[in-house]
Amino acid sequence: MELDIDVIESEIGPLALVARGAVLCAVEFEDCRERMLSSLELRYRGATLHERRDPCGFSGRLEAYFGGEIDALEEIPVEPAGTPFQRLVWSALRKIAPGTTSSYGQLAATIGRPGAARAVGLANGSNPIGLVIPCHRVIGADGSLTGYAGGLHRKRWLLAHEGVAIDDDRFRPPQDPTRSASQPMLPFGG
Repeated sequence: MELDIDVIESEIGPLALVARGAVLCAVEFEDCRERMLSSLELRYRGATLHERRDPCGFSGRLEAYFGGEIDALEEIPVEPAGTPFQRLVWSALRKIAPGTTSSYGQLAATIGRPGAARAVGLANGSNPIGLVIPCHRVIGADGSLTGYAGGLHRKRWLLAHEGVAIDDDRFRPPQDPTRSASQPMLPFGG
């Protein structure tokens, strides 16, 4: 099996995307490439990657998204694989409109599993097609900015890019209790 790979530049770093025919099967930041390659090996054993510019127009649509067309990713066909539960969560993620957010609990309720917020979080964290399956739109129940495989700085940027009003206090990571009050806290783990 052959998979097409392309890399695009963005304001928050290069992104690799992988297509199998006319479906997108992976999107990952280049600094997380090993995670993507491991996932692809599990899903498509023995597949070979071939560099191809803009497979099926997917690269162009990602570039349009970063250029300000925040709905440019909405209709891209995806093939994320995963368990039935993961696919259910990922399908629900695609229904979170650009410029809006949901909590893990809200997402769990949406899929008819109101007590499964943690399982939803695990499925969200294993999403192989970032941005297109918009896991960055999921935040904590208290409105806090929660984990993101590409880094919280990127999640913050993506939400702001989509027009989500970011309250600096609400989206700031918790203060490190070992840091003295006189030491400035750098954003997102600096």
